[in-house]
Amino acid sequence: MEEFNSSLSFDKRLYSEDIKGSIVHAAMLAKCSIISKSEADIIIEGLKSINKDIEEGQLLIQGDYEDIHSFVESNLITRIGEVGKKLHTARSRNDQVALDMKLYCKTKAKNIIEELEILISVLVKVGESNNVIMPGYTHLQRAQVVTFKHHMMAYCSMFGRDKKRIANAVEVMNESPLGCCALAGTTYSTDREFTSSELGFNKPVDNFLDGVSDRDFVIELSACFSIIMMHLSRLSEELILWSSKEFDFIIIGDEFTTGSSIMPQKKNPDAAELIRGKTGRVYGALIAILTAMKGLPLAYNKDMQEDKELFFNAMDTTSICIRVMGEMLNTIKVNKDKMYSAVKKGFLNATEAADYLASKGVPFRDAHGIIGAIVIYCEENKKAIEELKLEELIRFSGMFENDIYEFVSYNNTLDKGIKKLLK
Repeated sequence: MEEFNSSLSFDKRLYSEDIKGSIVHAAMLAKCSIISKSEADIIIEGLKSINKDIEEGQLLIQGDYEDIHSFVESNLITRIGEVGKKLHTARSRNDQVALDMKLYCKTKAKNIIEELEILISVLVKVGESNNVIMPGYTHLQRAQVVTFKHHMMAYCSMFGRDKKRIANAVEVMNESPLGCCALAGTTYSTDREFTSSELGFNKPVDNFLDGVSDRDFVIELSACFSIIMMHLSRLSEELILWSSKEFDFIIIGDEFTTGSSIMPQKKNPDAAELIRGKTGRVYGALIAILTAMKGLPLAYNKDMQEDKELFFNAMDTTSICIRVMGEMLNTIKVNKDKMYSAVKKGFLNATEAADYLASKGVPFRDAHGIIGAIVIYCEENKKAIEELKLEELIRFSGMFENDIYEFVSYNNTLDKGIKKLLK
């Protein structure tokens, strides 16, 4: 049961937050005359020494402790004696663990935002360096002409929203549970406003029951991570497709690919495939936490211990995937000739050709049918629309004139459309 019950193996990463919260709690106890200032000073110095020894590797977080909270408290009592036992006055492990998790989540959420900012800067740089024409797709069919830069900027928009989602999650969670104790506060006259302010929260939580049983912040961040991974997975899928010989749009650097064990010609996009695969791990963590919480009566239940391993793994996975994606993008080489060739073969100015006829007074539905017939003719004769002579075009509609060629040129298409967005 001790082995089954213990969480030290995974919640040990909360040691810094646990010590930080305990230092502020001790200061509050002295401020409210619940313990003396000299006792608080001894406790605080003891806690700082434990943090220093852990950071320097002098104190290993191991042993027969139930969790990081009991590890810190036991080591504190060993160092400073009986006064260490006063630290837990007017506090429960229920509000203690809620506090530790909130502090940890806030810090790591901000780290993820910083990593997203780096990834966005890489996407901008790679796009700026490769502002070349390529096919845009719908249904994985060539649709209209775009640029590689515009394609990269689409992911900048996605990751920009991800940053906002995480920042909003941090703002929502930014209320301190310290002082809720087990579920109904304490008979001691404590100062929750003081601890909340000292720990960087906007305010204390309004309801003690909610304060110790709330794990919405873990779930919300896990949902944010899931959306980030979905975006990373979509980008990975495109990199995988584009690097295949069927597309041959890009080459991914050797650092992020591997060769086949038996086929020397192959270059496998392992990094992108791993990101795509690890997305399911992060989704799984979100569903598992939601499932663990869905049937719990108020207030704290031991089931809630299950949030930590799941959240830590989801966060670690998301973080490394963001960083690997950025580094991988830095290595890609864009094959602009292949992209342009795909544009020409895809008749990606067909929509513009239909718009041309519509501008001449032809109903768009009729124009759509005329251009469809022209595309079939081009396929049969292995020509692009812009390669047809005016005499050939006039066979399909007398509305065609010489200005059609300027109208359907790919550069003109971009000038009218996405180039304006890229300025």
